[in-house]
Amino acid sequence: MNSRWLTYMPAFIRKRVEGRETLQKIIDNAGWLFFDKVLRMGVGLFINIWVVRYLGPERFGLLSYSAAFVALFSTFATLGLDGIVIRELVRKPHDSREILGSALVLRMVGGACSFFVCMGSFLLLRQSDTAGRMLVAIIAAGMMFQAFDVIDFWFQSRMHSRNTVIAKNSAFLMAVSVKIGLILAHASLLMFAWAAFLEVTLGAIGMMLLYKKSGYRIGEWSSTFVRCRQMLSDSWPMILSGLSIAIYMKIDQIMLGDMAGNGAVGIYASATKLSEIWYMIPMIVVSSVFPSIVQSKEQDEQLYHRRITRLFSLMAGISLLIAIPMSLCSSWVVTAMYGNAYQAAGPVLAVHIWASLFVFYGVAQGPWDLSENLTRLAMVRIVIGATVNVLLNLWLIPTYGPIGAALATVVSQALAAVFLNLLHEKTRPIFYCQIKSLLFVRYLRGL
Repeated sequence: MNSRWLTYMPAFIRKRVEGRETLQKIIDNAGWLFFDKVLRMGVGLFINIWVVRYLGPERFGLLSYSAAFVALFSTFATLGLDGIVIRELVRKPHDSREILGSALVLRMVGGACSFFVCMGSFLLLRQSDTAGRMLVAIIAAGMMFQAFDVIDFWFQSRMHSRNTVIAKNSAFLMAVSVKIGLILAHASLLMFAWAAFLEVTLGAIGMMLLYKKSGYRIGEWSSTFVRCRQMLSDSWPMILSGLSIAIYMKIDQIMLGDMAGNGAVGIYASATKLSEIWYMIPMIVVSSVFPSIVQSKEQDEQLYHRRITRLFSLMAGISLLIAIPMSLCSSWVVTAMYGNAYQAAGPVLAVHIWASLFVFYGVAQGPWDLSENLTRLAMVRIVIGATVNVLLNLWLIPTYGPIGAALATVVSQALAAVFLNLLHEKTRPIFYCQIKSLLFVRYLRGL
């Protein structure tokens, strides 16, 4: 383990990790990911507040609507391969070149097809919205460059996220600098979409350069029809799950835009920015422990279950520490950050922040679903959750507006991430584990 991380740890923690190579790698990897997310949370929150204030509810609502529309199609660009590629790289490191090459080809084809389908769908729904069409085209073009995230999967499988952090944060900071320049120059809304495209492009270039610097070459990758078919066979439930996730994460903004206007989207999106920024925390933890959970499944069943249980306990503790104070102080937080123009976003944040508990649970269940080959059950849960979300939005938005959309999100997240686990014998143990994890102190004692 890198001695720099050990230097900043308390003595009792250093003593616990000495001689435990796997745990040291997890901490080292988590340290870099934590640095990445803290930087993005801090700098990203600052620049988002500035952008939201500069654009105002109407223009920010149109930008958010366009980004949400593209997000509905991004699942077809990624093809649900993230966890599957990492799993295969951990299990079959000797086939890494073929795995990476096949994943790259699949994601490049998926990105190109997603772009054209996205544009065609927008033209059918909003033929007269010229500004929205341009925003969607620019943001959707970035999906094709996301194919190079397969390099990130390679680094994750080896718990070497340092390289990904360097590449993506360099691109992120460059994009932030551009956005600051755009605000100072009183730039048009369209230029902020170009800034988002720039970040994706620079991130892909950065990862390719660092992969080459690590002594490897993309030119050595290969793809085979058999490997591609196998990946798609494993990933199609994740594609549908990802689409369902995108629906109940983003459909509220699209339905708000069509039913209540861009201003309502601006109010809702400004609140969810403060709520969803915390969702990166479970991503950090799970991406760091995912390889070790997969390995423990192969080695020791009891260790595997202990790690899953402790992961849920940690997620419960963190999410409650976030949700309670944010809900109580929501109006003050929104007004202080965005100004009086966004005052209506306070009650929206107070409701929406409680979705974090169930999002944290859902992310933590990912390693279990993949290790137990329960991706099809995960797909069913998410499809049901997405369907409920759409129905609740149709019922609640006309009466309650953005608050109704927030309530629909919380209910559908709770249903998909927790309560539907009770209905199947293979996921029932997870449901009981999730409920018990609310007593998180008891389970964290053994860490």
